[in-house]
Amino acid sequence: MKIGGTPKRNPIGPRLIATLTLLLSGCHNLPVYALGTPAPHYRVVGYDVDKAGVDHVDVGKIDTLIFAFARVADDRVVLDPDASTKLHQLTGLKAKHPALKVVLSVGGWGAGGFSEAASTPANRRRFADSATKLLLDNDADGLDVDWEYPGHSESGIHSSPQDRTHLTLLLQSIRTALDAAGQGHGRHYTLSMAVADGPFVDGIDIAAIAPYLDWFNLMTYDVVNSMTQTTGHHSGLHASALAPADARTTDRAVKQFLAAGVPPGKLLIGAAFYGREFDDVKPDHNGLYQAYGHYGSEHPWPQLQSDFINRRGFVRYWDAQAQAPYLWNAATRQFISYDDPQSIAAKAVFVKAQHLGGIMYWEQSEDPQNVLLDAIWRGLQ
Repeated sequence: MKIGGTPKRNPIGPRLIATLTLLLSGCHNLPVYALGTPAPHYRVVGYDVDKAGVDHVDVGKIDTLIFAFARVADDRVVLDPDASTKLHQLTGLKAKHPALKVVLSVGGWGAGGFSEAASTPANRRRFADSATKLLLDNDADGLDVDWEYPGHSESGIHSSPQDRTHLTLLLQSIRTALDAAGQGHGRHYTLSMAVADGPFVDGIDIAAIAPYLDWFNLMTYDVVNSMTQTTGHHSGLHASALAPADARTTDRAVKQFLAAGVPPGKLLIGAAFYGREFDDVKPDHNGLYQAYGHYGSEHPWPQLQSDFINRRGFVRYWDAQAQAPYLWNAATRQFISYDDPQSIAAKAVFVKAQHLGGIMYWEQSEDPQNVLLDAIWRGLQ
């Protein structure tokens, strides 16, 4: 109403009001985000090792960069000087991209010291306190524990039957230290863990550690490698028709962790930015799930594009059941397993269908043009 004048006529007539009421009455059938609530956000988390600069990183498509690696020495988490320089480059990206989180990972394949550090209360406190101090000193946003693997010594590290219990206590100590630091700085420091699946998590009490973690980085790649007896999809989403009954796959890893009680939103599945080559392969089924003479090497995504995919006798095939590509060279009997935009798109569909937390990848420097990163980002929109 205009002050001192006549009342304004309602510009929305009775018929229009009735029409709007009828339309809104059907909104209970729409998704929540169709009514104005944001759609679910899926994390894009990438590992980054000390190989290259940071200029090529498409930060706008990444939620969290995990720098690898710090290491364990005398029960403490330490960072070598060269690695510290790279970590500072990554945390420096936050000046222009404040939404970016930078996390420090400790461990990796063949990195020991975990079993010893987790074995006693005093050692666990040293680990937790030193890790927390590193985060504070380097403006990092969280810690990622990459112990490969509790209770296992395939990588040449020390292990113990008590690792299963001690890991839970170690993560509890880290979570306590991070929360104390967070209270003092008015922020939440994240704690994640890189984990495999199948027999490689029998040394982990999944249900017990889940409450301490913000998310799990499921390493659903490298499931065929130089230690397996046949070729196969090293990062396949589902089981191939040719795969053995106990073949490890992404969907089976997810089922294993869900069955242990992990909330789906805490599970990030893995994508590989590289391929694995096998040589002197038995030629049946274009080399898929066949015995091989020796393991070849790894190839980053740019090299796969420039030298292998439908080049030099390598033919790309698509396994519709596994939702995974592979290369076969009939003349040289070489087989390569890898991820590409098509398989990553399938993984993104799977993440949404299962209401998972997102996709994690290894690793940033192996996709300098951000081709595969873009596939992840587009797929999760």
